[in-house]
Amino acid sequence: MEPTTDSKTLAKIRAILAKSEDPAATPEEAQAYFAKAADLMSKYGIERAMLAEIRPDTDKLSDRVVIEKGSYLLDRVNLLMSITEALGGRAVRWRIYDRETGKYVQRVKLYGYESMLDRVEMLYTSLLLQAFNGMKQGRPQPGESTTAYRKTWLSGFRATVNARLRRAEQTAVEEAVRQIGGRSAELVVASREEKILAVFKAQHPKIRTSPMRRLTGSGWRQGAEAGRRADLGTARLATSRQALAS
Repeated sequence: MEPTTDSKTLAKIRAILAKSEDPAATPEEAQAYFAKAADLMSKYGIERAMLAEIRPDTDKLSDRVVIEKGSYLLDRVNLLMSITEALGGRAVRWRIYDRETGKYVQRVKLYGYESMLDRVEMLYTSLLLQAFNGMKQGRPQPGESTTAYRKTWLSGFRATVNARLRRAEQTAVEEAVRQIGGRSAELVVASREEKILAVFKAQHPKIRTSPMRRLTGSGWRQGAEAGRRADLGTARLATSRQALAS
């Protein structure tokens, strides 16, 4: 995939996604836009992977650091890490002290190929906006803590989006195998994930798994339903993230 084709593909994806933010769009229409956008984005990922197999300079193994702050901090970070892993990357986080704000923030380091990390950032920014907008519209049970409800809402949203992204990625691989013949696409993807994992383990040989969170709210089902309707993002990504950081 040449740079001009690459730009056209991403522009096409953004154009489809922009339709889902139309206030007149129904939940069913939004879900259809998600399916189409997820399909195109996954195919884009496979195309970049196959091109890099021939021309390694077009998509290099890399890493990026994201500093997350604001409300529902762990929920933000879990969504980011979940998207990264659904697309075949790896992520690790640290709790660090921010001297400017006098508060603790989360430092997240992502590992993957450059095209993969580009997709992660676009997805995360859009899905985070959708999650926070949807979460605020949810209604806790009478007497229930709003915070507890919203944390389970976000957990349901994250789990459903993760599953949908993994299905889209797997479907793209299967279609590429049928079109190309043999198992070349599947092997290329597996090889890339092995290389990412090797770098990740070398950088973090003593990494620990965080203990499972114990959430008590009733919002999981509503969050999961919102995750099934979620779209992938729009061109207004930068301004959206600035608004959410406040």
